[in-house]
Amino acid sequence: MQVSSVDFSMDNFQRRETTISIGRIKPELYKQKSVDSEDNPNENIETCGKLNFTLQYDYENEMLIVKIIKALELPAKDFTGTSDPYVKIYLLPDRKKKFQTRVHRKTLDPIFDETFQFPVVYDQLSNRKLHFSVYDFDRFSSHDMIGEVVVDNLFEVSDLSRETAVWKDIHCATAESVDLGEIMYSLCYLPTAGRMTLTVIKCRNLKAMDITGSSDPYVKVSLLCDGRRLKKRKTTTKKSTLNPVYNEAIIFDIPPENVEQVSVAIMVMDYDRVGHNEVIGVCRAGPEAAGLGRVHWNEMLAYPRKPITHWHALVEWPRQATSFDSQGSCPSPKPPLTP
Repeated sequence: MQVSSVDFSMDNFQRRETTISIGRIKPELYKQKSVDSEDNPNENIETCGKLNFTLQYDYENEMLIVKIIKALELPAKDFTGTSDPYVKIYLLPDRKKKFQTRVHRKTLDPIFDETFQFPVVYDQLSNRKLHFSVYDFDRFSSHDMIGEVVVDNLFEVSDLSRETAVWKDIHCATAESVDLGEIMYSLCYLPTAGRMTLTVIKCRNLKAMDITGSSDPYVKVSLLCDGRRLKKRKTTTKKSTLNPVYNEAIIFDIPPENVEQVSVAIMVMDYDRVGHNEVIGVCRAGPEAAGLGRVHWNEMLAYPRKPITHWHALVEWPRQATSFDSQGSCPSPKPPLTP
């Protein structure tokens, strides 16, 4: 495929993109609703009932206490017009330790009233999230998944010092979602300078890629135009962690007339000293990105000179899609038609 040799304002584009450290950022500054993945305004997910539970932290015994109370308005999975529901619960990213309620026969509004305890240090709660999977029991075949509830921020309701009741919509699902982790980054655009700063702040709950149950993650950011990579930069590598903190700024020079033509691809990688580095997960921001990636980009343009921060869920790398490794350039914008 021929790649256009016309580069947008490359004489002004020669200033080198750099990666710089910006010092320690206080995590509590990012505990705002706008960065919680649950507040994604474009999530148009079908729901299939509601789940009621309570949360509380036992400081003395260092336990997160979860009480599953009941579910309402579950869909019928049996030919009799009813279901036999039960709930599995995990405190991610640990999937080895799980709890399960009893099965309740022939009901769409089961009352569970069961309490479970997860041993976890209080300081680690900000890096953990609860995953509820609602199933329909089937004696003669595999159990059918009804849906799931994921609590990304355990502190969204209270500080957990007292028992707090929570209601959540159950999102329809046929299989438990693959959890690759999340990345928090900010976008800031300076129109007068034609410069965009993407600050990689931190990741949480990354998928373990090593046999040790950990990863050596770094973040690779590519500036794209029509699927072709113009520039790429990467952060430092953090050793043996699933919750790396970076606080590193990556700067790209983008003229204002081309800001609607480009996008950025963010790939979280696992460094491997011996073999090939592996992709943990990816996300994208830009005018043609899906969901929160597009919203984040538009917010950056709507509020120039102001860093806009969001958590982004990582998704699997679509290997069959356009490669990010092809170097190219972006054509100059077409001038407006004259009458």
